[in-house]
Amino acid sequence: MPHDARFAAPEDHARCPCGTGQDFGECCGPFLAGRAAAPTAVQLMRSRYTAFTAGDVAYLLATWHPSTRPRTLELDAAIAWRSLEVVRADRGGPLDRDGVVEFVARYAVDGERGAQRETSRFVRDDRWRYVDAAD
Repeated sequence: MPHDARFAAPEDHARCPCGTGQDFGECCGPFLAGRAAAPTAVQLMRSRYTAFTAGDVAYLLATWHPSTRPRTLELDAAIAWRSLEVVRADRGGPLDRDGVVEFVARYAVDGERGAQRETSRFVRDDRWRYVDAAD
């Protein structure tokens, strides 16, 4: 995949792309760097969105459940992810075994705006993992 500035991780002091308002180094940064595991399904979903904005394929694959994970993943550099809105979450807390997160991710491609709305399923074994879209 050719280098693209949109696929650079934010600096630790920059605002995290996931929309919490926190600095990347205090929000999704530790998850993407492998220093911590997301404690909830919502935090995993937010960190996966951030991984899409940063082009972090390794993190996306590592946080995908083995039963549904693709062998490879290519990200489209033409997609510029703009914002994330968590619509609702069911279960997915630190003591739950599964959870569902509905979100809207807004993007732009060639100047055209779009939105991806998805209800994602997550499971927790040793850590939270994305399973699939329930839609």
